[in-house]
Amino acid sequence: MTVKKMVLLILKTLGILIGIIVVYVAAGYFLPFIEVPAKDDGQKKEIPIYIYTNGVHTDIVMPVKNGLHDWSAKIPFSNTKSKETDYRFVGIGWGDKGFYLDTPTWADLKFSTAFKAAFWLSESAMHCSYYKTMKEGEDCKRIMISRNQYKDLVKFVDEKFDKDANGNYVVVPTNAVYGNNDAFYDAKGTYSFLDTCNTWANNALKAAGQKAAWWTPSDYGIFLHYK
Repeated sequence: MTVKKMVLLILKTLGILIGIIVVYVAAGYFLPFIEVPAKDDGQKKEIPIYIYTNGVHTDIVMPVKNGLHDWSAKIPFSNTKSKETDYRFVGIGWGDKGFYLDTPTWADLKFSTAFKAAFWLSESAMHCSYYKTMKEGEDCKRIMISRNQYKDLVKFVDEKFDKDANGNYVVVPTNAVYGNNDAFYDAKGTYSFLDTCNTWANNALKAAGQKAAWWTPSDYGIFLHYK
């Protein structure tokens, strides 16, 4: 291959990569504006759930225990550093295990971690955080849903956890937790730039019959429907 052909090949490859990035950024900005409307099942909206973001990642926050489900049975309080048992809510999010465990801050982000996460090359995990109270604000919105919608949400979230032979969630033994109230668990699926933590949270809202973006890779795409 001549030098000229090699240069042309490199330029063509760069052009394709830049084109993909431009299309992705545009889709990530504009597609979230297409709203999937909430479904009214005719039942009383009596169960509070929350969408909560840390500025990048969205969690679905639910009551720890009610007459329909007890999350503490499979996400034991004893797996947190605090081991306290008076938490009232649990926030659950799905994401790339490398990001969760190896990137406590953006300054710790490695190219290898980002590359693997973007292109289906690493494992995923569930991040579960307990809370005693929830405070609504720009980063936290309450949504009231019916009992049947809550059952659908629980089913959606539960199915994303890896389980052992006895049906228990598989805790990830690590010291890379974010605080005294959280733990990580093995999960199903592979993270990618098309299927992100926020895409999963957005799909959880769809499963519960709530307003959601048609597709979104970001928390912005979820919260714009809950202003």
